[in-house]
Amino acid sequence: MSETKEIKYEDALKRLEKLVGELDGSDLDLETRLKRFEEGTKLARILVKRLEQAKKKVQILVKTHVGEASLASFDDDVPSHEREPGDDETA
Repeated sequence: MSETKEIKYEDALKRLEKLVGELDGSDLDLETRLKRFEEGTKLARILVKRLEQAKKKVQILVKTHVGEASLASFDDDVPSHEREPGDDETA
């Protein structure tokens, strides 16, 4: 799949889900399974890379103590009450 680098995230995810479904089926021969697996692996890498890029772009607007707005990186400390379950670093 040569167009994977230009494919939309949502389309790549749908294609990956379809490939997984095909691999779960038992009617594919080994050659076809290997091709599907290779394509799925490439798509998974692209999806992970795009998520990492998006994470870097995400910024949280934080109020400073003076009331002025400033930008903070997504990776900066997020108050524990705003974290998703399972994000606790101490666990």
